[in-house]
This record gives sequence, C-alpha cells and structure tokens, in this order.
Amino acid sequence: MAHPTIDVGDQGDSFAFIYSIEDPKGMSPRQGVGAQIMGPGDSYILQFSRNIASFWATPYSLALGARFRPQPDRAFVQPPRQLVTQDAFRRDVKEGFQGSATWHQGHIVAEEAGASGDLRSTVPSADWAFSIQPQDGWGPRTGKQAATAGWLASLPVFEPHWQVLMARGRATGYIDWGGKRYDFTDAPAYAEKNWGAGFPKKWFWIVSTGFEGEPDASLTCVGARRGLLQLPGVEEDVGMVGIHWRGQFIELVPWNGEVQWDVEPWGSWRVYARNAEYEALVEAKCKSPGTPLRAPTADRGLDVFCRDSFFGQVRLRVWRRVANGAQQQELLCDLSSKRGAVEVGGGPWWSTWSAQAKMREPLKTLVSLPVDIEGLAAAVPSQLRPPGL
Repeated sequence: MAHPTIDVGDQGDSFAFIYSIEDPKGMSPRQGVGAQIMGPGDSYILQFSRNIASFWATPYSLALGARFRPQPDRAFVQPPRQLVTQDAFRRDVKEGFQGSATWHQGHIVAEEAGASGDLRSTVPSADWAFSIQPQDGWGPRTGKQAATAGWLASLPVFEPHWQVLMARGRATGYIDWGGKRYDFTDAPAYAEKNWGAGFPKKWFWIVSTGFEGEPDASLTCVGARRGLLQLPGVEEDVGMVGIHWRGQFIELVPWNGEVQWDVEPWGSWRVYARNAEYEALVEAKCKSPGTPLRAPTADRGLDVFCRDSFFGQVRLRVWRRVANGAQQQELLCDLSSKRGAVEVGGGPWWSTWSAQAKMREPLKTLVSLPVDIEGLAAAVPSQLRPPGL
C-alpha cells in the first residue's frame, strides 16, 4: 500500500491518497485493487475492483498503478504496465491511477462494490495530477537514507513492513474533488508504503509536515502491535519518533532508547521517547470526529479498519541530553501545528492504550548493527536481487 498525503490550503484542506492491492496472486476471495482518498472536511471516496490483473508495480523502485476502466475507444488496448506520460494516461485510462516518487495522476469514481465494510463515498469523483519534489526521506537531508524500522525491515522478518518514503516534500499540480478544483504550488507532502498480509493488529500515527514558525520541520510518530513472521502468534509493541528540524534528523527508536505512549480510542495522543542524546514529547489532540478509512486486513481484504483526521493539534518538544543523561533546562525546540494528521487503527480500542515499546532479542541487538542493506543490495546483480531491494 502506498500513501501520499498533500496539505493544499490554509483552512486545513488536505488530501490522503491510499493505493492498495490485496492478494496480488489471486489465491483468495479477498483479492482486489483499491484507490481511496480522504479529503477536506473528512470527506472520502473509494474505487475498488476485484480485477487484480489491472495492477502493476516495479520491483526495484517506487512506481505503481492500475486501470479500473479504459477509455471507450481503448477497450482492446493493453493497460499501462509502467509509468506513462500524463497525456498517454488520459488517452488510455478512463478510471485508474499511477504514482511514483515524483509523479501522481488519476481519475476515480465512487464505487465501493466488493470492498468490505459499510463506508460510503461522500463525493462522486476525483481527478488529480501533481509532481512531487522530495525534501526529507528517512535520514539527514544531505546524508544516506535508511529503513524506517531498521535494516531488518528490508527482509521478511516483521509483519507488516513499513517505510517512510518522504517525511517532507513539495507537491505542485491540481486535485479536482467532486467538481471543486484545488490548484497548489509547493504544498507540503508526505509519503509512506506498507506491505505484508495486513496492517498491524493495533496502531496509532501522527504526522506533521510543517509547524508554526518552522515550515520545513516535520514529525513522524507511530506505535503498533505487530507480528513476527518467524514466530506465528507472537506479537510485540513497537514505536518510534522521527523528527526533521533545521537539516537535522533525530530518530528515537526502541533499539537504542525507549518509546512509551498513552493513546485514547480517539482524540488524545501522548508519546514520550528518548535515547542517549535526545528526549522528545509528542502531544496531539483532535476535536473532529475524523473519518473512517479502509485498510488491508489479513482475513477480510480491504476493510474499514482505522480513523483519521487532518485537524490534529500537535505539539512537539525536544530536549538535548547532557553527558550524564539528564535533561537540559533549555528546550532544543517547542513546535506547534493545528493541521497535523492523526490516526488510530485496528483494535480493540475499549480504553486508553498505554504501552512501552519492547523489541525481542535477538532482533533488538541485530537491528542495532550498522548493516548497509542498500550497499549490499547494490553489489548483487539485479536479476538475483529480491524485489524491493
């Protein structure tokens, strides 16, 4: 699943695009391709198809797409199997999408038939085309990028896998949302991808692609209860805080520090994290009821499984720690945003989820090793390299 998010206006007008495929080999009734978008005012649209043959993706770079329906005069023309020009896409595709690290385009209509859950679209159609200029990935702005969950996340170890592709970038283009057109230039953008049998059993997510007075700063904060592929039925709570601020990258993760949280079923998130160098406190509130979204599940395919809003009030505080591990008196930064993206998913969410991230051994020790997966993969001939590396 690929998930770009665009913040296009001063009134909290934001869009989240979610492209997904379930069971790409077509071995079960849950197979399907979906494109869903969450829009301004917690509005929503989904187009879903059981025809997985229409989906394509490149094995070694970020590019994917699907054609739900061809243009009437192109019914007997094979659908695109790679990224094509904007004009070629419009010529061949009546309904569908294509996306990469630097380009997104599509046109979909409200069509939920086949998707699980009682969640209806609130707009009849959406059309979009925009370019993206990445700014920050998962690492220092000018340095080498890394796997979000450590180098082991590049291998079939965890379930599911998750990677922040772009903590912050700039998007330029347009989105037509049910007849209302949004044109934007250098709008803040974020992108991630997930892959595996389904989403975690339970999770939360906080993202901000800019703060008041610090428009280039960004925050990615998440906690999840995930499985281990080598140990069926065994789960662990993991979490992390990633901060890009004034060219620096501050990563607080459970294999070199601690992460703990108190998250209510909806409306309140509090995450504390620290390592030898930094401490961070993330607090978020949301008065909006948010909107349900569909997410991949292991047994039901694409189903209503999470709740999101673009109206999160997010506060981020970071302290630099001194040599003895104490907290400095002066804050490194104290940032606020009224337009954060917040989410809870999975469950059950009967009460406040209070937890501390704990990675099992030997995975905790292994993931802390300085392994350069990208460098190792580059040394392997492409025909022998596993997809995704």
